[in-house]
Amino acid sequence: INQLSERISLSQTPVTRRVKKLEDHKVITGYTALVDETRLGFGFSVFVSVRLEKQIDDKLARFEQRISTMPEVVDCWLMTGNYDYLLRVVTRNIEDFEKFLLGELTRTEGVASIESSIPLRRVKSQTARTI
Repeated sequence: INQLSERISLSQTPVTRRVKKLEDHKVITGYTALVDETRLGFGFSVFVSVRLEKQIDDKLARFEQRISTMPEVVDCWLMTGNYDYLLRVVTRNIEDFEKFLLGELTRTEGVASIESSIPLRRVKSQTARTI
C-alpha cells in the first residue's frame, strides 16, 4: 500500500479503501510472488499444442485432471481452432522435456496429436491486462 500510495501521490488511507473495494468486487482476486524459473533451474520453456481423440465432456475433464497433476505444465488453456489445448511446459533442459513428452504427455489417455514450439525469447510479459 505504501509503494502504491507514493506512486499515485495519494495518502495510504484512501488507497487502502480503494484496494479493499477492488478486492470486494473481485477485481483484485489475489496476490502472488513472481518467480524467476531460470534461477530455480527451470530454464527451458516449450509451448505444446494438444489435440484429443474426442472432444466430449468426460474426455476433456479427464485430460484436464491429468494435466493438473503434472508439475511441468505451468499453464493450460482450452482452445478453439486446430488444437484443443495449449500448454506451457517448463523443464530444466531439452532432455527433461523429452522425458516428460515421451514418458508422460504422449502416454496420457485420449491424446491424438502433439505439436511443440520452442520460444526464442520473451518479448512482453505482464500478469494481467490493465486499463
